[in-house]
Amino acid sequence: MPKTEAANGVQKKFLVFFISLVLVLLLFSFMLVHPAHGQAVHEIAETAASDSARLGAFWSSALAVGLSSLAAGFAVAYVGAAAVGAISEKPEIVGRALIFVGLAEGIAIYGLIIALIILSRI
Repeated sequence: MPKTEAANGVQKKFLVFFISLVLVLLLFSFMLVHPAHGQAVHEIAETAASDSARLGAFWSSALAVGLSSLAAGFAVAYVGAAAVGAISEKPEIVGRALIFVGLAEGIAIYGLIIALIILSRI
């Protein structure tokens, strides 16, 4: 099925928005970790390791939740569309179709659990 130009435009806008969001988040994370100008060098060295570890934990938990939610959204979109098509042809499979949609939604919950595990270790 060929994609329309409107669909390509929406995909390009989403990609530009997503890339700009990632860049803004990177900028803010570096601003949070940047030490104050008046600190001594040894104080900076002591806090640098713990700050970078915390930053890594925050980034990894954010990526776990964000990417799993994005994947769950795509999965629910495709599975939900297929389920509606199958239900329209054979209404007695509603229960089985809902199970597959629920499994697709579970991807986001798994990402949230992983993020909570990561954040509990800092």
